[in-house]
Amino acid sequence: MSHEAATTAKRPAALPRLDVKSLAKSYGTGSKAKVIIEDLTFTVETGEVVCIVGPSGVGKTTLLKCLAGLQTATSGSAAIDGRVIDGPPREMALVFQDYNRSLMPWLTVRKNLLLPLRHLKLPAAELRERCDSALEAVGLTHAEHQYPWQLSGGMQQRVAIARALAYRPEILVMDEPFASVDAQTRFDLEDLCLKIRDDFNMTILVVTHDIDEAVYLSDRVVVLGSKPARVLKTIDLDLPRPRDQITTRSLPGFAQQRTEVLSLIKRPA
Repeated sequence: MSHEAATTAKRPAALPRLDVKSLAKSYGTGSKAKVIIEDLTFTVETGEVVCIVGPSGVGKTTLLKCLAGLQTATSGSAAIDGRVIDGPPREMALVFQDYNRSLMPWLTVRKNLLLPLRHLKLPAAELRERCDSALEAVGLTHAEHQYPWQLSGGMQQRVAIARALAYRPEILVMDEPFASVDAQTRFDLEDLCLKIRDDFNMTILVVTHDIDEAVYLSDRVVVLGSKPARVLKTIDLDLPRPRDQITTRSLPGFAQQRTEVLSLIKRPA
């Protein structure tokens, strides 16, 4: 049985892959408490790409840290397959915006991929196969013996994505993953993201400031607004797949849905 089939067989069919219910996060206590997130509720289904958008400083990264088990919610919950997240979930891998800090410059590309796999205590043959398949998926087989500082920004971000893939996650969470690269590279990485979803049957959650990117990538967009943050609306996108950078962005529906997301974000609090 394949990895995907095995995990599907274990998963209760009626439950969302990721289920966020009335999640809130504040810092401090009593009258001095600073509420960052207030009563967020949304779901992510298996195999979906969902993007979270909202104004700068609304609390998107704080939400992501709660979902990744890096911070504890003040109230409410986030669950994977009905299991409440109370620490970093084994099914999840993260890709951050700042690849310069996430990659070890003194390690080759292959050794960067191996770094988070050390605690899994896998046989050498499986480690080699995981790295080979991850590098092939992002088109970097030729760069395995190079160091991050020898690569372009776009290639470094591909290394960061490959490292996450080598871990074999079921859920990939990405925090502004393409914000630090040029426009053409960003388009290439967006298409890579969609290819990964299709090739690995992966569930992907992306936090982004870029509305066009959110509409291009997503099955659904969760729009956050106000302070403390709350869900203004979850928008189902009906753009045809497969997506294409020229054809999809030229569709009237793309412009309409982009306008809908933008109008929500720009709406007065």
